[in-house]
Amino acid sequence: MQDNSGLTLEEQAKRRDRSARLRPLMALMPFVLRYPMMLVGALVALVVATFSALIIPVAARYLIDQGFSATDTGVIDRYFLAMMVVAIALGLASAIRFYFVSWLGERVTADLRRAVYDHVTRLSPAFFETVRTGEVLSRLTADTTLIKTVVGSSASIALRNFFMFIGSAAMLVFTSLKLSSMAALALPLIIIPVIAFGRLVRRLSRASQDRLADTSAHAAESLSAMQIVQAFTNEESDRQRYGGAVEASFMVARRRIFARALLTALAIVLVFAGVVGLLRIGAQDVMDGEMTGGLLSQFILYAVLCATSIGALSEVWGDVQLAAGATERLVELLDVEPDIRAPEHPKKLAQPVKGSLTFDGVSFYYPSRPRDAALKNFSLHIEPGETVALVGPSGAGKSTVFQLLPRFYDRQTGMISVDGLDIKELDPVDLRRAISIVPQETVIFGLSVYDNICFGSPEASYDSVVAAAKAAHAHDFIENLPQGYETQLGERGVNLSGGQRQRLAIARAILRDAPILLLDEATSALDAQSERLVQDALSSLMRGRTTLVIAHRLATVLQASRIIVMDQGQVVASGRHDELVRAGGLYAELAKLQFGLSAAE
Repeated sequence: MQDNSGLTLEEQAKRRDRSARLRPLMALMPFVLRYPMMLVGALVALVVATFSALIIPVAARYLIDQGFSATDTGVIDRYFLAMMVVAIALGLASAIRFYFVSWLGERVTADLRRAVYDHVTRLSPAFFETVRTGEVLSRLTADTTLIKTVVGSSASIALRNFFMFIGSAAMLVFTSLKLSSMAALALPLIIIPVIAFGRLVRRLSRASQDRLADTSAHAAESLSAMQIVQAFTNEESDRQRYGGAVEASFMVARRRIFARALLTALAIVLVFAGVVGLLRIGAQDVMDGEMTGGLLSQFILYAVLCATSIGALSEVWGDVQLAAGATERLVELLDVEPDIRAPEHPKKLAQPVKGSLTFDGVSFYYPSRPRDAALKNFSLHIEPGETVALVGPSGAGKSTVFQLLPRFYDRQTGMISVDGLDIKELDPVDLRRAISIVPQETVIFGLSVYDNICFGSPEASYDSVVAAAKAAHAHDFIENLPQGYETQLGERGVNLSGGQRQRLAIARAILRDAPILLLDEATSALDAQSERLVQDALSSLMRGRTTLVIAHRLATVLQASRIIVMDQGQVVASGRHDELVRAGGLYAELAKLQFGLSAAE
């Protein structure tokens, strides 16, 4: 399978399979019909433009047959004036059509992107286990861009040329049935060779794109790891491989260019041969008095309009098929039902939320691992205000507990309740408002410091944000940033240290002031000073809240009211630190490995 990593999202989308059916495009109609005035205006302008274009050959006929034979130059002037009026009408109608259709294309694309994004944000994490984020982004950007091309351009071109083809073909028959019949017989002799050769050109274009992708992918891979390339003195070999890829791309491009040149020559020769043949026959009819010179000119002009319409339709047909495929992929996203939904009549948590948590016989399997139980008959009760630490080896199920409580996933068996209410009976949004999360992988958005702290509490006042930052020991370093709280942070907070990012995440949780705290403590990668500040901030955050913490540090374990030792999705021991160490077993081993303690200590 060809690697397309060197292509842009738009180029990759264009390389996807075209839809053989145009029915998927009907899914766009609800978006288009939201703007009936723009749609009607575009159709009226399209009809006027087509009608104006079809009048011109008739005007030219009368100009030749009557204007040139008249002795009064005023007659000629009137014909030229009439043609000028038609040209102005054609220009204005075309401009109006272009504006309305382009506006519709941009508006429909914007609405479609919003609809898809709004829907995707409602889907549960289970969806993203099976669908790559890059695929969703491609559909949001590249596929909607293809649709915009059709709605805002190709559809207009296709309709205009379809109307033009029907009108000019009808006028060809009306003008001269004899010449029209001959043109119809000659048309397959012109079109079939051009179509066959055009397919060869498209195959070579695809191969050229493949080779271009090879060179781009190779360059991206090498440049991103240039230090390693140079460290292993592999520059010459790397240059040779890249040079070989470039030459292969050039050879394919040369064949494509040669084939395209032959196609151009073939099309021109065949079309002009047909036109010359028809002209010769028409000229003989003029000489024999069977038709006038103006009528022959009218026929030729309609033939040109007909031929150009067919050519334009063949060019946009591929775009229409691509857009149909893109629409099909977007509709697939919109048709995905979220696994996690509010019940028809959700219950409400009593206010204020106390924070009592219960896991009763919970078993859970991730969708991507349906045979491997992440939790097996897991039971745990946590009193309001209690701090419980989860400890266990990797894969024990600690993070799964954090995934199930906010209802990112639904358990297969058992029950999870908050203040005695099954979380399946609650609206997930209301449930999550009662929970603050500080993840191990700190998430910082490319916004200002202020916006990052009040991310989950957009209504918070400036003073509240500053107070939360002070409680998280983040205020001092924020004040030293170039614009203080208004400093724009880079993507994922690359401008900040690990400890600073962690304290911003803690400030965010403090400001949210939720009664339940899920804390995936992540201080192992911090220096001693940052760790002390983060631990102090965590102590402030945990005070007075029901806290469930995945413990990475001894200080957190010692602060916990209870320690739950997990292994293979089950609770294997519980108690305080000293009790569990004396009892030996898994916790004693973890204390030795993770916290650096001996059994005696």
